Amino acid sequence: MVFLIATEESGDRLGANLMKVLRQRLGDAVRFEGVGGRAMAREGLASLFPIEELSIIGLAAVVAQLPKILGLIKETAAVVADASPDVLVIIDSPDFTHRVAKRVRASDPGIPIVDYVSPSVWAWRPGRARAMLKYVDHVLALLPFEPEAYRRLNGPPCSYVGHPLTEQLASLRPNAEEAKRRADAPPVLLVLPGSRRSEIRHHMAVFGQALGRLQEQGVAFELVLPTMPHLQEAIVEALKGWPVQPQVVIGEQEKRAAFRIAHAALAKSGTVTLELALSGVPMVAAYRTGAAEAWILRRAIKVNSVILANLVLGENVVPEFLQQDCAPEKLSQALREVLGDTQLRQKQLEAFAGIERILSTGSQPPSVRAADIVLATMRKARRG
Repeated sequence: MVFLIATEESGDRLGANLMKVLRQRLGDAVRFEGVGGRAMAREGLASLFPIEELSIIGLAAVVAQLPKILGLIKETAAVVADASPDVLVIIDSPDFTHRVAKRVRASDPGIPIVDYVSPSVWAWRPGRARAMLKYVDHVLALLPFEPEAYRRLNGPPCSYVGHPLTEQLASLRPNAEEAKRRADAPPVLLVLPGSRRSEIRHHMAVFGQALGRLQEQGVAFELVLPTMPHLQEAIVEALKGWPVQPQVVIGEQEKRAAFRIAHAALAKSGTVTLELALSGVPMVAAYRTGAAEAWILRRAIKVNSVILANLVLGENVVPEFLQQDCAPEKLSQALREVLGDTQLRQKQLEAFAGIERILSTGSQPPSVRAADIVLATMRKARRG
C-alpha cells in the first residue's frame, strides 16, 4: 500500500500523476490511502480530510489556525502508522507534511519516506536539509540545481525528476495564428496577481494603480487577467477600484490560451514565472506580503533572486519588485520596457529560449522518473 499526502492543488496534481504511473507499474493490486484533492480522488484516493481545511497562507492566518493544524498533523501521522504502508510519499507543503513524516518516523522507523518537491533549503533555512536525514529517505526535486544543494548541505539523497510544466509545453506554446496575435497591436498584457485570496489582497490594488499609470502615459495594451473559479468573486470585487478594466478569463485552459497570445506579463512571484518563461512571455515580477512575514523572510533568504525563472536560468533577467519596491511607478516603468522593443525584452526572450533545455530530463516524463524512485525506495526498505 502507498500512502500519499498532498495538501495543495499543485501537489494534488503531482500525486495524481504519480498514482497513475504506480498503477501502471504495479497493476490493480496497488492500494492508495492518504490526503489529497480532486485530482487524486479521480485516481481513487479517499482523502482523510478535505485539503481546503489547510488552504491558508501568511503568518497571522497560520497562528489563528494552529490548534486545528496541529490536530490534523497528529491525526494523519497516527493513521499512517496504523496503516503501516510500504512507502509514505509526502508532496510539498513542508510545514504540514514534514511534521507528519517526523511523527511517522518516530513511531515506525521501518516505513520508507519519500519527499516529492524539495522545500527551498537552497533559499532559506539551509539547516533543514541536514535535519531531513532523520526522517526522509529520498527527495524528488523539481528543479535541476537542487540535488547539488542537498549534497552541499549534507542532506538526504536527492534526484532531479523534472518539473511537471515540461509535460505541458504544448499548452504553453503558440500555434501560427496565436503567434501572429502575440506580435500584433495592441499587445496583450497579462496580469497575474496570485492564486490565493491573501495574495489578491496584497497585489490587486498596486497592480491596478501601475496599469492605470501605464494607460495615462499613452501606452496601448489589451489587458487580460486569468484566474480560477474559486477566486472569481474576490477578483471581481477587487477590480471595482481599477482605472483600467481587464478581460477576466476563468480556468486553467483559458489561462493557457491567454499565455499563448500574450506579449508581456505582470506576475506575482511564484511558479507562474516559470510558466511564462516556458511560454516565451517577457515579464515583470512582484511580491508583497504582511509586515511580520516580510521581516522574517528578509533575514532568512540566502539567494540573489526569489523569482523561480531567474533561479532556473542562473541569471536575473526578470526584474523583481518586492515589498516597498512593489510600487505603481516602478512597476509601470518596467512594464513599458517589456512591452516595447527594448534590450530588457530581448534579453528575456533569449534567456527563455534555453529554459526547456535546462529543465529537460530526456525521454522520461517527471511522473515516470518519480514513480521509479518511489518503487526503488520501497523495494530497498523491504530488502533491509
